[in-house]
Amino acid sequence: MSLLVVGLSHRSAPVSVLERASLNADAQCKLLQDTVAAEPAAEAALLATCNRIELYADVDKFHAGVAELSTLLAQHSGVGLDELTPYLYVHYEDRAVHHLFSVACGLDSMVVGEGQILGQIKDSLARAQDLHTAGRLLNDLFQQALRVGKRAHSETGIDRAGQSLVTFGLEQLAAGADVQTWARGKKALVIGAGSMSSLAAATLARAGVAEIVVANRTFERAERLAEILSEGDDTDVLARAVPMDAVPAELTRADVAVSCTGATGLVLTADAVAATVEGRTGEPADVAVAGTDGVRPTADAAPAAVPEGAETPLPGAGAPAGADENCPLDLSSVPTGFSVMGEAAVAGMDAATLEQHGAWAAGGTVVDRPRETGRPGGEADAELITALAATAASVGRIPERRRPEPVAEVPRPQPVLFLLDLAMPRDIDAAVHRLAGVRLVDIESLAEASADAPMAADVDMVRRIVGDEVAAFGAAQRAAHITPTVVALRSMAADVVAGEIARLEGRLPGLDDKHRAEITQTVKRVVDKLLHAPTVRVKQLAAEPGGAGYADALRTLFDLDQETVASVSRTENSTEKNRGPA
Repeated sequence: MSLLVVGLSHRSAPVSVLERASLNADAQCKLLQDTVAAEPAAEAALLATCNRIELYADVDKFHAGVAELSTLLAQHSGVGLDELTPYLYVHYEDRAVHHLFSVACGLDSMVVGEGQILGQIKDSLARAQDLHTAGRLLNDLFQQALRVGKRAHSETGIDRAGQSLVTFGLEQLAAGADVQTWARGKKALVIGAGSMSSLAAATLARAGVAEIVVANRTFERAERLAEILSEGDDTDVLARAVPMDAVPAELTRADVAVSCTGATGLVLTADAVAATVEGRTGEPADVAVAGTDGVRPTADAAPAAVPEGAETPLPGAGAPAGADENCPLDLSSVPTGFSVMGEAAVAGMDAATLEQHGAWAAGGTVVDRPRETGRPGGEADAELITALAATAASVGRIPERRRPEPVAEVPRPQPVLFLLDLAMPRDIDAAVHRLAGVRLVDIESLAEASADAPMAADVDMVRRIVGDEVAAFGAAQRAAHITPTVVALRSMAADVVAGEIARLEGRLPGLDDKHRAEITQTVKRVVDKLLHAPTVRVKQLAAEPGGAGYADALRTLFDLDQETVASVSRTENSTEKNRGPA
């Protein structure tokens, strides 16, 4: 069996695809159950966060495993396999181990070094254990990943390379200002009471907000979180809980709102946010000018008007020459980008025709000018072309494609409402980005902002830790692979000892208990000493790269029953599935 991971993350797929591929809790459980029911997979675990979906499995066939896991991800996410496939990545064996250890250390996070991923890995392992889909391999892998992540955070300064997604999001809302200065005295609304929302609430409380209102579908969970915030020793924030249907009213009082729920639809629509801003400012929350204050341009933005006095395109600009009314030239065969100054445009055309076009482009009328006689055709053409060039230089030319003059940017008003959307799929309508008076930071804008974030020197130290731990894990797994064979060998030796003692008792029926025990112990010591060096050495050799063949050699040399070895493996796996997370 071999470790395989198939997944997609913020590094491989756009947020829109991740959003559509996200799985709720029921879908995650069904995916795990269907994975272990599939032929190639014996174990399965799913790591599903706001910016990654990764399916881990112990498979017996690589290509069949990749095909099956990809198909299952597509089926359960609802995204077609053809659409999903370009964004999927595959890691196998040591590369799969390396990938999970890197994820656990925060090296693959949107914000490098964030530690929240450790809790998500722990939850993933607990889910697989509850569903009995995790066996020896995935139990060992995920528990070791947790240890590696903790080691990275304790032995290096990886925490300095980045913050939690919540902290990074608040920094983006503050737009370069000190977060504590920005947050001091503000009223905050936290929608949701899960791990991410709880972290956001705690971070806001430490930042110095004056009040936190927690809204959640399960009111008891909102009450519990509000109670924890109010009783915190390091803050004096006023916290209270409200039902989910109170969100619109509470939004009108809030300065900043953080949303992270498991809802499949929008929690805050653009209309609701616009109404809140209008009620606060007394002015409509008009669509903001694209390109100011970090607002993304929108596809449906109105075309920019050309300022008065700006140069306007001449007839024929931006369209195939000859398509305009009364144009004297048939230029359908000429490449786009026609210009009367271009050599390609005038090649093969007589001067009279070019002159007619020059008059038309200048706003005149087309004249039927006969070719002058008495001079060679080439000389006459040359003079007319020169004259046409002079005309074009004075009245303009047909441009290849003119860009409209830039429109003066209207200053974007200062935001009166700050929104942080940490949910996947999104809780807050993306159209809110275009509303004046609002600053929205969501997963997509966080991904854009973190793309150029500097990485600390400690990242190199973490990478070395990951490399060492991957090598150690591989060695341990290879050594563990031979353990059932060694156990079967010792079991066979114990059976041989028992058989020989029974035969001895048949030959010496008068043997007293004291002598029988001494003889039995002596025989066992002889067998143990004979097997000790070979079994220790074979474990050492099996731990080295390429050592998988030693188990086969041991089975062959001692003629061990394959079913006995397999039964030992099944017993170990059954025990591993009931182990709790580290």
